[in-house]
Amino acid sequence: MKLVSWNVNGLRACVKKGFLDFFHEVNADIFCVQETKLQAGQIQLELDGYQQYWNYAEKKGYSGTAIFSRYEPLSVKYGFDTDDSEPEGRIITLEFEKFSLVNVYTPNSQRDLARLGFRLDWEDRIREYLQELDLKKPIVLCGDLNVAHQEIDLKNPKSNLNNSGFTPEERGKMTTLLESGFTDSFRHLNPDKEGSYTWWSYMNKVRERNIGWRIDYFITSAKVKNQIRDARIYSEVMGSDHCPILLEIDF
Repeated sequence: MKLVSWNVNGLRACVKKGFLDFFHEVNADIFCVQETKLQAGQIQLELDGYQQYWNYAEKKGYSGTAIFSRYEPLSVKYGFDTDDSEPEGRIITLEFEKFSLVNVYTPNSQRDLARLGFRLDWEDRIREYLQELDLKKPIVLCGDLNVAHQEIDLKNPKSNLNNSGFTPEERGKMTTLLESGFTDSFRHLNPDKEGSYTWWSYMNKVRERNIGWRIDYFITSAKVKNQIRDARIYSEVMGSDHCPILLEIDF
């Protein structure tokens, strides 16, 4: 099973910058995107062989997630609750026979940390949600999780301490998630690999100099970590301020 995740930072813009070329080249079984920044009817993608699932934010041009899957799921869920309410379009869950896939765009706590409280509440909620799903079958969580977990996961940890995405609180929530029965697939296969980032600022030559952060993840249930075959970062792929990531896993 080959899965790909990409924060496209505006899907319409990314399509103009080569999204479909990469989509067809990587030939994933399931392709997840975050930050689509569009509403229903604002884009038509002809993706032969793929079913499309979209969660749009109520606010126009903001947030949003989508999944393109070759396999028909047993169930589809948008949001956390039974009424499928989640106004920012940040989560889609597809249940398959052998696993559940959760595509997430985690809220940013903002530069001045004005949304840190909201973010921490979200972290508790998503962890509880994943734990409930994991009781039934293994899970794969993917997406822009908006946190660099350890110092190895960003270029300049000391100067970014307490900045959004690298606060002790956000990093602690990631630690708690992993300790509750989940595995960071990339670090499972590459525990000491440095310079592996998935997001770069648009500031001049930042990406060229690889001054980045690893904030996009594939997280799996720990009980299937030995079935992970590959976890890859496509840092050379342009089109967004994030790059795509890949998970290959046997189910």
